[in-house]
Amino acid sequence: MQKTILTIAVPCFNEEEVFDQTMENLRTVLCDLMGENLISEQSQLLFIDDGSKDSTWEKIENATLFDPLVSGMKLSRNFGHQRALLAGLEEAVKFSDCVISIDADLQDDTGVIREFIIQYLQGNEIVYGVRSKRDTDTFFKRNTAQGFYRLMEKMGLSLVYNHADYRLLSKRAIEEMLRFKESNMFLRGVVPLLGFKSTKVYYERKARAAGESKYPFRKMIAFALDGITSFSVKPIRLITMLGFLFSVISVFAGIYALVQNFMGHTESGWTSLMISVWLLGGLMLMSIGLIGEYIGKIYEEVKQRPRYIIESNLCKKVGNKSKVHSR
Repeated sequence: MQKTILTIAVPCFNEEEVFDQTMENLRTVLCDLMGENLISEQSQLLFIDDGSKDSTWEKIENATLFDPLVSGMKLSRNFGHQRALLAGLEEAVKFSDCVISIDADLQDDTGVIREFIIQYLQGNEIVYGVRSKRDTDTFFKRNTAQGFYRLMEKMGLSLVYNHADYRLLSKRAIEEMLRFKESNMFLRGVVPLLGFKSTKVYYERKARAAGESKYPFRKMIAFALDGITSFSVKPIRLITMLGFLFSVISVFAGIYALVQNFMGHTESGWTSLMISVWLLGGLMLMSIGLIGEYIGKIYEEVKQRPRYIIESNLCKKVGNKSKVHSR
């Protein structure tokens, strides 16, 4: 029986402070799995440098020279976490039976990777790493994250609760996912759409080992908005409903104004006028902005620009591709 060829794909952006620790940790995991005969000796780590400004790529490049288990890719500029991860998946699927994606900050528990492999060997095409609790998050981040999942559910998108991008995908799952051609691929939403047999592995997330978070509040908002507008038209329908509601209200307001005029109470109210102007003005600007988000996505899609550009590829591909098998 052929052993499973595993690639662990790790997107990196300015991770020089934590890279050495991350590489050593994941390398130990790989070696342990090989020692248990759970994966092939041709398995490897794949680090994807997403246009880092520090010495991250130099560290990756050096590691590929001296460690046969390490491969690397360098994107020509910063394309964003999701596209960097997609670049790694698209490259790794060429020579792997399954791929595990994990962030470079070591917050996700690498100890459950063994369970990922066991679940894969039991027939699961997708294995989600799911946080069992969010104690390490601040009160604000914890509640905004929960609000995000609830909002996405109301928008009609089924996400795996408390799951980020720590997951295992089989070769077949990745190949099918790559058939989705949208420019801005929201992986957390696309993967559940594949419909293959899946399971969850729960773990406790740790504090960041070193460095700073690459997802400040601004990027979190942009990420959430990207997810919503990529999978649902309900916000547009909400605007339509609000427009209808305010049209009805305006009819009653007009009737009220006429009645007041006939009764001789014609003095206009400054407060009510200002409230109406600001309320309607704010709603109109918000509506135009939301419609603009959808138009912007259409604009990006029709140009059909590449999702990423690879500047340097140091992947150590499996020599005999016939050894890579899928279910």
